Amino acid sequence: MSELLTAAQMRAIEAEAMARGDADGRTLMERAGEGVVDAALAHWPDLGTVPLSALVLCGPGNNGGDGFVVARLLTERGWQVELFLFGAPDRLPPDARLNHDRWAELGRIRPWDDAALADRLDAGGCDLVIDALFGSGCSRGIEAIAGRTAAALGRFCAADGRVLAIDMPSGLCTDSGRDLGGVLPATLTVTFHRARIGQFTAEGSAFCGRIVVADIGLDPGPCPGSVTLVGAPGPEIGKVGAVGGHKYSHGHALVLRS
Repeated sequence: MSELLTAAQMRAIEAEAMARGDADGRTLMERAGEGVVDAALAHWPDLGTVPLSALVLCGPGNNGGDGFVVARLLTERGWQVELFLFGAPDRLPPDARLNHDRWAELGRIRPWDDAALADRLDAGGCDLVIDALFGSGCSRGIEAIAGRTAAALGRFCAADGRVLAIDMPSGLCTDSGRDLGGVLPATLTVTFHRARIGQFTAEGSAFCGRIVVADIGLDPGPCPGSVTLVGAPGPEIGKVGAVGGHKYSHGHALVLRS
């Protein structure tokens, strides 16, 4: 069995860990980035054989900060990394700004350009795309700012391209799995500590691809009020079922209420 959390529950768990002094935000962000890189190399072992190329899409919050960490770690492995940032650097949260500045010492930060990103994806030659745009912090559709990028990522995924979403595919509701508009599709979603409800409900499974839960050193105890997924096969959870299915096509469900 596996717990599924809401965005608020995950924020509370992180806040409690920092209040206890178990870890600070900087440490958790570094662990998240390390977890993403480890999960990518485990899921696609050929990525670890030679340095390749990555396109990293960073947003204006801590999800973007995770993306800066991933960009730095891949560069340290010899990868060629292109990075686009949506938002102003001086408005980033403190930990994300720290990792922005660390990345700026290594590589270029390009301003967000939906059309240019779509053209870059369609041109090919990219081995891995990292979606660190909004993650679980997304509360409304992003079609207006990333519609062309989302369409290009759909084509990229259809051609067996590798797209990794950090925490949640941007544009997907963490708590319901609803497409808020302009979701960036992923072939692998790396989430932290526990999976999220929206990764298994509504359109969630269609956009998340394979789901991997990375350990970032938080309290392993149960979260009060969490939803339990029965029968999850460990940290690499995978898809539950197809969007548009019904009770007869998904097998059986056991719902427990405490």
